[in-house]
Amino acid sequence: MIMKYITRILVAAAAIVAAVACGPKTQTKMLVLYYSQTGGTATVAREIANRLGAPMEEIRAVNPYDGDFRATIDRCLEEREAGILPEIQPLEADISEYDVIFLGYPVWFGTYAPPVTSLLNQIDLSGKKVVPFCTFGSGGLDSSVRDLMAKQPEAEVLPGYGVRAARIETAAAREVERFLIAGGFIEGESATLQEFPEAHAVTEEESAIFDAAVDGYPMLSAKAVTATSRPHPDGTEYLFTAVDKPREPKSDLPPAGEIKVYILAEDGLPPVFTQVLR
Repeated sequence: MIMKYITRILVAAAAIVAAVACGPKTQTKMLVLYYSQTGGTATVAREIANRLGAPMEEIRAVNPYDGDFRATIDRCLEEREAGILPEIQPLEADISEYDVIFLGYPVWFGTYAPPVTSLLNQIDLSGKKVVPFCTFGSGGLDSSVRDLMAKQPEAEVLPGYGVRAARIETAAAREVERFLIAGGFIEGESATLQEFPEAHAVTEEESAIFDAAVDGYPMLSAKAVTATSRPHPDGTEYLFTAVDKPREPKSDLPPAGEIKVYILAEDGLPPVFTQVLR
């Protein structure tokens, strides 16, 4: 699935270049629209808006999710069980005036946060290009993009960008730049990543890289089974297939199963995982 997604990125990037970059950039109006609770998504939104020279606007809940992590989870669960969504403040921007909407959000429960659902229920993005970007604890870009496409079927949802909250300060700036260049939104040179070679049984050295990258993350307890790697502008990127370790009854961890884990080993730095696909 991920290889199809990468291919889609390359094809869509070419389409964006043709549709967006060929003419004068002033002819395409872009808006950066985002929801952020703790400020992480806002940081990414500012980076995108600054690179594009585009206006941005925050999606605001009338009753903000201003509690801690546990309080936010509890409120979301209560709202989901009751079938209600948070009320949001009206947007100042006129969506109809923009051709490209960069839509940002944190991933909660595998998809965009509830205030974004509220917004998508109120606006029509038909005929517009929508570029999702998100922040997450371990993953959720692919699942949230699927939900976005289902919610706004007449919009052209382009490949998105996702970053772990733990990596925003260290990686988001350079990754956003590469993402925007690859998409044809800003000028510059972008390296095309090679496809991953066929996976093989994990070696002892690769297993150590995997264990070091996921160590200390409470929501990820797994053992690497297969591995493959490719060159990356910052070092070496690994794709591991892993199997969740046995869980204790009533554990807060996600259900056990096979997962895909992307890990980046930057030159001179400890390896870190960048995304988990469940």
